Amino acid sequence: MAVPGSSCSGQPQFISSTGNQSLSNAPLIDTTDTDQIIVPDRTSWKNLFAYMGPGFLVSIAYIDPGNFETDLQSGAQFKYELLWIILVASCAALVIQSMAANLGVVTGKHLAEHCRAEYSRVSNFILWVIAEIAIVACDIPEVIGTAFALNMLFNIPVWIGVLLTGLSTLMLLALQQYGVRKLEFLIAFLVFTIAACFWAELGYAKPDAKEVVKGLFVPQLKGNGATGLAISLLGAMVMPHNLFLHSALVLSRKIPRSVRGIKEACRFYMIESAFALMVAFLINVSVISVSGAVCNSSNLNEEDQMNCRDLDLNKASFLLRNVLGKWSSKLFGVALLASGQSSTITGTYAGQYVMQGFLDLRLTPWIRNMLTRCLAIVPSLIVAVIGGSAGAGKLIIIASMILSFELPFALVPLLKFTSSKTKMGAHVNSTMISAITWIIGSLIMIINIYYLITGFIKLLLHSEIEIVAKVFLGMLGFSGMAVYLAGIAYLVLRKNKEGTHLLALTAPENQQMTNEQVNGSSLPREDIVNMQLPQRSSPEDLD
Repeated sequence: MAVPGSSCSGQPQFISSTGNQSLSNAPLIDTTDTDQIIVPDRTSWKNLFAYMGPGFLVSIAYIDPGNFETDLQSGAQFKYELLWIILVASCAALVIQSMAANLGVVTGKHLAEHCRAEYSRVSNFILWVIAEIAIVACDIPEVIGTAFALNMLFNIPVWIGVLLTGLSTLMLLALQQYGVRKLEFLIAFLVFTIAACFWAELGYAKPDAKEVVKGLFVPQLKGNGATGLAISLLGAMVMPHNLFLHSALVLSRKIPRSVRGIKEACRFYMIESAFALMVAFLINVSVISVSGAVCNSSNLNEEDQMNCRDLDLNKASFLLRNVLGKWSSKLFGVALLASGQSSTITGTYAGQYVMQGFLDLRLTPWIRNMLTRCLAIVPSLIVAVIGGSAGAGKLIIIASMILSFELPFALVPLLKFTSSKTKMGAHVNSTMISAITWIIGSLIMIINIYYLITGFIKLLLHSEIEIVAKVFLGMLGFSGMAVYLAGIAYLVLRKNKEGTHLLALTAPENQQMTNEQVNGSSLPREDIVNMQLPQRSSPEDLD
């Protein structure tokens, strides 16, 4: 009997666990068509190849133009003192991203869908708006980074480059129908090319190893603006939309629906995420180290000293001059263009999943992308026209800070859902993991609240406006902070609804899972696959 939701190739939607299949001639990845990946039902490390993809797609957000901008400025201004933020954020990201992947694998639903099922209509609408703002804030660095890249490559003014980013993204989205994996591998290759250049530049810059190690393991926030830049680094590393994205991307695999299969999927997704995030961590550390070593060198010429005082993506190519010579600007521009466009693809996916999950609404990818891109282009264009490249660079920092402030509204629901036995069954977070993640979340919220309060008080005290205006702004500002804290408190203190987990029935008495038991929520999710890779018309469809 055909299984509902199975592919038209006749392959079963779920695979029963037998564990007795021969591994000698088994392929690394089974596929029935070019758009679907089937995890072989076997006990082997080779299964890891079938799980490769979501973690690397997510990790692109950790090496996007926003990360490059904050890394460059932190190195130029504070040398290696903020490296510890990168280490802490990378470790936190591994735990958090693994939890997001586990939520999708175990329950068959991604984070936005769980929010829709869990919260009231008003709460869902607010969370959706916050998630959309986060996606727009993430898109701003991609817009500006792409504009800078076009300026380096073709001498196009930054403000014109901002306008052209919409068209460039549409062209990239159009190429997806020919194979999203090939496109992603090409983009990743270009991004890692610039990473290799920064690693090579480390040999010329020769940062002090002891200072780098101290910066990694000794937390400190000294100097004016250190806290704000630290928040920007944190926001650029752990992004809210990545949690929605990762929990949805894992639903595109056809995995064995058995106790062993689910555990293996969770384990291999964590290994894949760890490897991808380790590469992103090394890239970020190298960018900060090169920027810190070069900009704090005693033998800089006057032009480079001026660039270091106000370092942004449009001026950073001089850092690679020792490795690339006169080609440093062009190659940095190519990598920056690849970074911005690849990050745009992941942002488009995240936007699709967020809208589908919260509102049960889907848009054609290019329409969805244009809506988000237009919202990001407007502030980018205004700042680029008025403030030039320096103003655009500052806007990237502000966008990264917004992401940090919004992180709790995605992180807290994720922590609550993955710590719930009614949703995760036997795969619920352990006590230690729950404690670690709540500590991470609490630290992020404390840093954000501290910066908001102290920054706002300093703004009021040092502003030259009338006392009446100060009182009015103070009331407005502190009311906004109270609403912000109340929203976080609501998510933290609210108890999850009682409900049964659909795909997490893995208690010892339910270990024999059959296809019929899990047909109600099948993997892979065809809607997720289709949103990631739009289907091309086949000859049969045209008849």
